[in-house]
Amino acid sequence: MRAKLGWLLLFTVACAAAAFVAPPIAQPLSYHAFADQREVLGIPRFFDVASNVAILAAGVLGLVVIGVRREAFASRAERWPYVVFFVGLVMTSLGSAYYHLAPDNARLVWDRLPITLTLAGLLLSQVGDRVSVRAANALLVLAIAIGALTVWYWHVTDNLMPYAIAQGYAAIATFALAIAFPSRYTRGSDLYWTFAWFVVAKLCETFDDAIFRILHVVSGHTLKHLAAAAAGFVVCAMLARRTVYWAQLRARR
Repeated sequence: MRAKLGWLLLFTVACAAAAFVAPPIAQPLSYHAFADQREVLGIPRFFDVASNVAILAAGVLGLVVIGVRREAFASRAERWPYVVFFVGLVMTSLGSAYYHLAPDNARLVWDRLPITLTLAGLLLSQVGDRVSVRAANALLVLAIAIGALTVWYWHVTDNLMPYAIAQGYAAIATFALAIAFPSRYTRGSDLYWTFAWFVVAKLCETFDDAIFRILHVVSGHTLKHLAAAAAGFVVCAMLARRTVYWAQLRARR
């Protein structure tokens, strides 16, 4: 375990250093020109706005599962990263809907801030599950603050690099934890499906216009929102169905 944690720490330091020394990347204004500009019921970019309801549903359902299913956690302390994850989904749905009504850099801040919350919660949920509950909760506020700072830094300097590195780090570190350390719960491999849906969401975002030109009915960005919601629902299902491997439960406190 020490060797694996050492590699993870080295990766963390490398990403932190890269955020300071990597060449700056400006936010291209073309990012705001989404493929599906259709107006429905007086709402511009209706499908990009309305698809956030799916993300909202995943966040609310997750909070309900956390509240009612006590057997999903070996201790109450383990709930907090998941609370942050699902609250992040709820806030992402609201921030994204607000942004898509009139896309610009100022509104994009309120879309990206809760995304960092979601990623921090998911990463530290796996730290708590697979390494140490105490470490996960101790790092939770710090991770949220770092994520928020990368968004603030981009907004002030128009340098997207630290935010991009933070996003990539959270995704890769979460996946690495799942591979390197066994879960203390059943359904631990469900995390791979969550990761897969996030990859689908990123691909749909990247090929927004191409998907819309092929399908004509729905754009890539709308599908991105639905894929992100699917990732959230996978975590909901995991928590609703998992139990503790009591025979393997070790004092990771």
